[in-house]
Amino acid sequence: MIGDPAQFEAIGNRLGFRVVEESADKLRLYWQGPRFPAYLCFGIALLLLVVSVPIVQALLLRGFVGPAGSLWYFPLMNLVLFGIAFFLLTQRRMIEIDGATGRLTLRRLSLYRSTVLEVNFAEIKCLTLSNDQVYSGFAIGGSTAAQTFPIPALRLFFADGENVLLDRSSLRRLTELGRLVSKRVMKSLEVDPELQNSGSANPEQTPRV
Repeated sequence: MIGDPAQFEAIGNRLGFRVVEESADKLRLYWQGPRFPAYLCFGIALLLLVVSVPIVQALLLRGFVGPAGSLWYFPLMNLVLFGIAFFLLTQRRMIEIDGATGRLTLRRLSLYRSTVLEVNFAEIKCLTLSNDQVYSGFAIGGSTAAQTFPIPALRLFFADGENVLLDRSSLRRLTELGRLVSKRVMKSLEVDPELQNSGSANPEQTPRV
């Protein structure tokens, strides 16, 4: 194994990979996110330009001693929002399974960092589909506002006992994804009994996505 599985944990409750390449020997999955907060920040930044551009022009003409001097923070807010939007849009994750080389590769890319995890099929013990306990929010000042709730998660377990998160999504999508990955790495897909009892995790009953 090359890399640290802990680097591929996710703070958010869902990821949602999509298949970009599927063949007999190769499977490539891609996640581009989080796009909604990125577009939200970008939209707010564009709206603030209506105020920020005149303020910048006034500051260039009269400096901070003029009437616009106390509004210097509006252009700064614009830059911060554009920076956040750009950073969020550069967040990407990829999963590549190559049957010809017998390797599974996870990549996590951002504006300033690239993280890779490579593992041989022989090092993989099994795949599991079970619930992750994910926080619904952040506790502030010792409050109990941050409660956990279950989210279906697909994980790879290795022979040395470590595991890595592949995806969090709906049970139906993860069941199909688990079948695709299990087939190519030639390892069993183990479903948590609680999910099996729900009936929707049964591969025979789950429709293709």
